[in-house]
Amino acid sequence: MRVRDLSRDDMTDAQRRVADEAASGKRGRVPAPLRAWLHSPEMGARAQKLGEFLRYDTCLGPRLSELAIIITARVWTSHYEWHVHKREALKAGLEPAIIDAIAARATPDIADEKGRVVYGYVTELHRDHGVSDDTHAEAARVLGEQGVVELVGLLGYYTLVAMTLNAFDIGLPDGEATELEP
Repeated sequence: MRVRDLSRDDMTDAQRRVADEAASGKRGRVPAPLRAWLHSPEMGARAQKLGEFLRYDTCLGPRLSELAIIITARVWTSHYEWHVHKREALKAGLEPAIIDAIAARATPDIADEKGRVVYGYVTELHRDHGVSDDTHAEAARVLGEQGVVELVGLLGYYTLVAMTLNAFDIGLPDGEATELEP
């Protein structure tokens, strides 16, 4: 890891408050990127609160959220993010064939309309750094305006997570192997 991993004894009061707040929330633990963000406690506090909402409380639900997250992990080849969210995607009911296709950078066969719309919107936004009027209109029709806003927020947040994990070289848990090719 490229930034000092703080033990509780090394933390300031502000850093301990942020770590404790994260661990007592819906995650039940300190998420991996917070290990770096704790070096800026105010940023860490704000980011982890946003992340908790985007991960657990959007109108998208777990299946669509995890689909968007694993696409983002694949875009950034973020091994830790992929490791955690592949498991969460499976728990949320995302089919293994979809996950395998995303890992291989292939277009998955997604049967449900919402899943297809999320996949299309997410891949277009990551690829083109914007979306066409048609893509946006279809997403608004299928997901609603709130759904599209929350989807874009989710993508922004998990891009921040991927960048943090990659930049600070926050690796996989001991004994775990990478699954994604560059």
